[in-house]
Amino acid sequence: MGFYIFISVLILIVCVLLGLIVLIQNPKGGGLSSTFGGQGNQVMGVRKTADFLEKGTWVLSIVLLVLSLVAAYVIPKPQDSAGAPQTELSVDQNMVLPTQLPVSATPSAVPATPAQEPVAE
Repeated sequence: MGFYIFISVLILIVCVLLGLIVLIQNPKGGGLSSTFGGQGNQVMGVRKTADFLEKGTWVLSIVLLVLSLVAAYVIPKPQDSAGAPQTELSVDQNMVLPTQLPVSATPSAVPATPAQEPVAE
């Protein structure tokens, strides 16, 4: 159970970081990179920032995918008192099942409703 919670917290952190990186970017190239000037061939300038944000987006997306698969694999499963995993098809031993169907009323005991006759005027 503890490992599942740890993975869930990591997924939450990756989602927040991925959202922040996507919000920083501007689809037309004017996001964070436009703040530092407009030249594309600077050595640690605008162009490198856009490449870093794009690579960061890809890396965080892959990490999110892997963490989601790991979380699905290690999800805690309920167990019975003997330690065997319970499934949706398992039957609760404490539940009382009826062994006989209830006795229904006989047709003669059910009062018949009389048919209504049309009223003659």
